[in-house]
Amino acid sequence: MTSLLAAVFAAAALFSAIALVMLVVSGRATAADTRLAEMAQAGDERAGQGLGDMFSLLTRPLRPFRDWLRANDKQLAGRLALAGYRRPAAVDTFLTAKLLVPIAGVVAATFTGHDNIILCAILFGAAGFFAPDLFLIWAVNRRKTKLSLALPDAMDLLVICMEAGLGIDQAVLRVGKEMEIVEPELSDELLTIGREQRAGMPRTEAWRSMADRVDVDVARQFVAMLVQTEKLGTPIARALGLFADNLRTKRLLEAEEQAAKTTVKLVFPLVLFIFPALFVVLLGPAAITLMQGLASTP
Repeated sequence: MTSLLAAVFAAAALFSAIALVMLVVSGRATAADTRLAEMAQAGDERAGQGLGDMFSLLTRPLRPFRDWLRANDKQLAGRLALAGYRRPAAVDTFLTAKLLVPIAGVVAATFTGHDNIILCAILFGAAGFFAPDLFLIWAVNRRKTKLSLALPDAMDLLVICMEAGLGIDQAVLRVGKEMEIVEPELSDELLTIGREQRAGMPRTEAWRSMADRVDVDVARQFVAMLVQTEKLGTPIARALGLFADNLRTKRLLEAEEQAAKTTVKLVFPLVLFIFPALFVVLLGPAAITLMQGLASTP
């Protein structure tokens, strides 16, 4: 019986590891990206599809639990999209990880050797249940930060491309291809705008869709600027240049603000860690000498 339970726990741990790997490597691309990948790399796509089918087959008994979690978290697909995971399989992979990682935590608790194994199992299981959510929050914040930092450089490249004679649509595609290695997140968003426009979506709607996918204030301001520029008929290159200058100024002010906060943040480590050690080094010998002198007096 013990060996059977150990085998069950080992299989659950293996499934949880597979779920985490599938969540990390699951599609960050849209359906258009998938179709292009199918035409360019048919063999690799078939292999990935076979792996996904195998994972779905192995985790099929967990479907009722996944459906229950999906019903209680209706915004999960949107949060995964903000993190860059947009394929439909990403939701099932995340929910599978949310079910299997607690089991892996319980299995890990059995190897701690603690006297109160039940308490360790509860704590590890609870940590495993919330670990995918914490990972998703970290992934969303990380992607938003990368996009916010990459937008000013993209604005400068757009201005250069438009001053060289390209239109706004061609400039977006060129910038997206140029930033594919340096900033893959922003490159994916820009190339998605181009694909949506080729599919027939109006320019303003494509940019608004990008702002909703990114959920960054800078992107929303940029889209509002583009919409206003198109309505009023002002030169887009000049508006982009002014917007890029404003972004650089804003980034400089934010850096100065963070630098000004540094002195206040240093107070706590100084008081809690550095000052006590300094007092021990300076006053320790004097205190020891004083205690020896008091002990030697009759």
